[in-house]
Formats: sequence, structure tokens, C-alpha cells
Amino acid sequence: MLNTLKKTYEKKSLLAQTPRQKSLFDELDFTYESKPILRSALFYVGDKYKLMKELRVFFPKNIKRYFEAFVGGGSSFLNTKAKSYFLNDIDSHIISLHRFLQSKAGAKEEFFNKLFALIKEYNLTCSFLHFLPPQGLKEQYKKTYFARFNKEAYINLRADFNADKKDFFRLYLLLIYGFNHFLRFNVRGEFNLPVGNVDFNNNVFKALNEHLDFIKDKNISFFNEDYKSFLSRFSFERGDFIYFDPPYLISGSEYNKLWSEKHEQELYVLLKELDLQGVKWGLSNLLSHKGRKNELLLEFAKNYQSHKIKSNYISFNDNSIKKDSCELYITNFKET
Repeated sequence: MLNTLKKTYEKKSLLAQTPRQKSLFDELDFTYESKPILRSALFYVGDKYKLMKELRVFFPKNIKRYFEAFVGGGSSFLNTKAKSYFLNDIDSHIISLHRFLQSKAGAKEEFFNKLFALIKEYNLTCSFLHFLPPQGLKEQYKKTYFARFNKEAYINLRADFNADKKDFFRLYLLLIYGFNHFLRFNVRGEFNLPVGNVDFNNNVFKALNEHLDFIKDKNISFFNEDYKSFLSRFSFERGDFIYFDPPYLISGSEYNKLWSEKHEQELYVLLKELDLQGVKWGLSNLLSHKGRKNELLLEFAKNYQSHKIKSNYISFNDNSIKKDSCELYITNFKET
């Protein structure tokens, strides 16, 4: 099976790109504008993948240590050049998946073979390997045929993971095949997301392949703490940069529900303290959304460099991008 899959990868002309991908972030002749945007293989809700082309222009050009207090899926660090990376999130499941991928980056072919073997074992579709639903099902359910075909297999996969919550191969597949690529657990710690109308396609393989290539030889440390506890670990130095992408105060997504005005104000106090220490930072946040405005953010932004970013904020309820949404990127320095 290994040789067959290897031929499939090469036919797809994706693993053949590995040497080029390894040199994307070399020390010489680095310009953000000429480099492709990498997408996190975790497909996290709120991920900055579509905004990184705009955002990274405002990041420092020479970063020794890159810190991220709310790493989420990680598209931000995947598109940032630094000597070392310190990445934190309070969500233990997302950090477990990051560490899992990091542990597999040095044995990529074995990793893919295991994933595809599990997909075959559960009889899930896999567009990348041309394991597709019957044509009749596709014609009958044009918009939901993946979900209808995969539902029973997905339920079995979910049950097996909940019986062994340390099986991160299965958790990763639940993320890929689940509704909108969410991670959701009930009060008993059981994964409880329903199946989605998605599968392991070319885009998933490309993102996962490039994600593994990037993290393979990088000095990356992951942390699972409150962001203030995480940052209190370090004495910051010249060449450090901290990127903040906190939960958004004025949105209703699942991962924003525990973020209050008090949390927002505490974050601004911390940012002011870091500024007084001479530490460079950048902050992404949602200024307006669905008729609401973050007045705290508007007032805070007056004291720093502020840039409007075209928002890709997706509504949790209807999976649509809201045209009235406006994101700000705020920094306490001006890059020349």
C-alpha cells in the first residue's frame, strides 16, 4: 500500500514540491510579497489564512522570537519568518493537535499512510484518492451527498475516538470530516460534532503537506495556558514580536462566548504595559459587525498605528461573510 500511495502523491505533483517548500523561508532574499500563503491544516474557525497577505506586510521584517498568545489554527505563524516560535492557546484540544502534527512532521509518508488506511477502514470518502460517493447519490443529493454517504462511518469514527481520546489520528479525521471543521466537546469531554458535507480532498492534502513541511525543521514550542500566564513566562528582548488575535467581543461565534468587556480591557492594559517595555506587538480585532461596534477597540486604537483589513469574518450561524464587518490591525510600531 505504501508504494501505491507514494505513486499517487507523486502523480498529484504535491510531494514533489517538498524541496521547494523547504527553502521558502531560507535566510537569503526573503520578501513576503513573493512567497505563497500557507494554510493551516487545522482549518480553524477564525483562522487568518485569507488575511495573511495583508497582515504580514505590517509584521516586523526581522523577528528573532515570534510569540502568539491565541494561536488557533496557526496560519499566522505558518506565514511568519522567525528564528523561534512560542505559540499558545487555552484550548487544550487545538494544542494537542498542533503537537500531534509536530510529532509526525519527520515521518510524513508514514503519517499519510496511516490516515488513508483509517479512511479506508471506516469507508469514508476521499476525493484526493478518488474514493467518491456513488454517482446516483451525487445526483439525488447535489449539495449534501458527502454528508449522506459519510454519516454512518463518521458516527463510528466518533464513537471509537470517544473510547480512546488520545487517538489523535482519529481526532484529526473528525476535524476534517466534521461540520465546518469545528472542534466541539460536551461536558463529559466527548467529541459531539455532526458530520459535515466535506471530505479529504486536494485542498486538505495540500494544506497538510505544506504545514508538515514548514514545522519539520522549525524551533517551535506550544503552550496550553491562559494568555497572561503564557506571556509571564518570558523576559522580552530586542527582536521579539507578539501577535494577538483574541476572541472577538462583538461576534457570536462559539469560541468567543467566554470573552467579555472585562477580558477586553485586561488585554488592552497588558498591551500598554508591553508598549512601555519597548516590546513590539500586533493586534487583530473586529471593529464592527452586524450593526455592532467595538467602542473599546476604537478608543484603544487612537494611541497606536491602525490599519483597516478586509474582513473574512464568517458567521457561526449561517457560514456567510458579513459585508458590514470591519477588522483592524493595530501595532505599537511603524515598520520601515
